[in-house]
Amino acid sequence: MDEVDKEIIGLLRADSRLSVATLAGKIGVARGTISHRLRRLEERNIIVGYTLKLRPDAEPSDIRAWMAIQVDGNRTNEVIAGLLGEPNVIALHDTNGRWDLMAELRAASPRDLSGVLERVRLLKAIRHTETSILLRTYR
Repeated sequence: MDEVDKEIIGLLRADSRLSVATLAGKIGVARGTISHRLRRLEERNIIVGYTLKLRPDAEPSDIRAWMAIQVDGNRTNEVIAGLLGEPNVIALHDTNGRWDLMAELRAASPRDLSGVLERVRLLKAIRHTETSILLRTYR
């Protein structure tokens, strides 16, 4: 990746709906250059999708939580495989420090969240978890 690729990615991170023409104008290159570079970034799996962000309160009925996970021994891949099979795990992060993994959870109700927690805790390779419910998001 060169500076133009990094500029494209930076602009799309701020607004993934920018058109090829707008990107070309902001960066100062031809539209064909932008199209070619986007296609190349997608083919190389550097850009793997485009998304949108909702206002934090746009889905007030959903419960979101963070689960910190401590893995038993060297079984992280086993835990990751189990968590990726759980549809209520919407993001999974490898971390350092006290916790080995952080999972972002989403559930429709407290009862549903309880079910998610129970299913995750059944994974044999998990030593300890700590879950915090998100009450408010500021940014």
